[in-house]
Amino acid sequence: MYYQVLAFNHHNCEQSLREQLAFTSEDEKKNFLNELVEFKFIHEAYIVSTCNRVEIFAATSDNFSSYHTILGLLSKKSQVDFYKLKSAGRCYDDEEAIVHTFSVVSSLDSVVIGESQITGQVKEDFRFSQRNGTAGVKLNRVLAHGLKCAAEVRNVTEISKNPISIASVAVAQAYKIYGENISGMRGVVIGTGEMGMIAAKHLLRLGCDVLLLGRDLEKTQRIAEELGENVKAGTTVDLPKYLNRYRLLFSATSSKEAIIEPRMIENPNFDRVWFDMAIPRDIGDMGLEKLRLFRIDDLKSISNENYALKQEQAIKAKEIVRRFKDEYYTWLKASSVEPVIRDMRLQVQEAIDKELSRAIKKKFVPEEYKENMQKMAEQMFNHFLHDATQNLRKCSTQTDGSKKIGAITDIFDIDPKRVNLQWFQKNEHNVKGYKS
Repeated sequence: MYYQVLAFNHHNCEQSLREQLAFTSEDEKKNFLNELVEFKFIHEAYIVSTCNRVEIFAATSDNFSSYHTILGLLSKKSQVDFYKLKSAGRCYDDEEAIVHTFSVVSSLDSVVIGESQITGQVKEDFRFSQRNGTAGVKLNRVLAHGLKCAAEVRNVTEISKNPISIASVAVAQAYKIYGENISGMRGVVIGTGEMGMIAAKHLLRLGCDVLLLGRDLEKTQRIAEELGENVKAGTTVDLPKYLNRYRLLFSATSSKEAIIEPRMIENPNFDRVWFDMAIPRDIGDMGLEKLRLFRIDDLKSISNENYALKQEQAIKAKEIVRRFKDEYYTWLKASSVEPVIRDMRLQVQEAIDKELSRAIKKKFVPEEYKENMQKMAEQMFNHFLHDATQNLRKCSTQTDGSKKIGAITDIFDIDPKRVNLQWFQKNEHNVKGYKS
């Protein structure tokens, strides 16, 4: 079993392509995941689809085949040329995949280093696949170690001090434009998801009033009440009216198509500052001279200043990620030798039961002594196997451990399929020859 991540993110992939690849509904995710695991070499998979990344995390028995399969299905779903996807994406295998996963969960791979949203997004995306039956123990143990890594990164470094997100970067940019004049302004926030909530809360801290718009008025009103008296609720049905009344707007919906188009604008000479935080984009190409429009990639550029400030902490955090990766592989190797030890002990137990039954049947041992004889035999063999099992566990930490463990499986006639010997050795076929 191997690990693989195919990543299309803000590092290597333009926003327009990320929009084409984005999964905009649960049904779309389900169908894609179900197709993936139909292939016998893809054991488990889950998808992380956010405004900054579309990534597929997989446990496979053949990374070469899974890489091309994932690309092919993505090409079919998005109608983007296979070879364009191949050149735009980045593939991570095995140890690289583990490092990348831990980095993503620890928010070291985010547009805004240290932002707090991505950890929850990855957890929820994994749970979605788990509920769907397309992710299980193989990827769960990776994520569990990744979450421990993320916790240590937060505790040991200051990378998440004053945590920020794309939404908070957008509000900070609005404050940079308007200064203290932003206090008392009304900001329109479209979308009641996490991004919209973060934008609304930051606007409230700056003294703004907020008009929160959603598709479901009852739900939007409930959220507005939770946020406080300075938040009013409305629906996107009245969006054209608000576009022509208020100049400050933040949009983060899950719509598959743009919800704001030039035809909605009545006064093109009205100064406007808009932030489109959605993938796919919520705001179409407007062509308005008086509009200052910031999209996801613009906010990424702005956040680079924050990245520079956190660079030293990021280096320390990456060392933690590498250490957790090494610890994870040490744990994997130790786990892989346990079936060998269990099978050895089962064989011993079967031998004790067989020989004791034979001895009782032939009257070598009285029936009433059976329980005591069994305990004595088990204690003798446990003592005999103690050093052997300890040495086997020690082998699991050594680079040549696979040879010794392989010899034991041959000697004891243990099914090699029960032992993950690949964790002890590199498999060059699995990682070479298909990334270019």
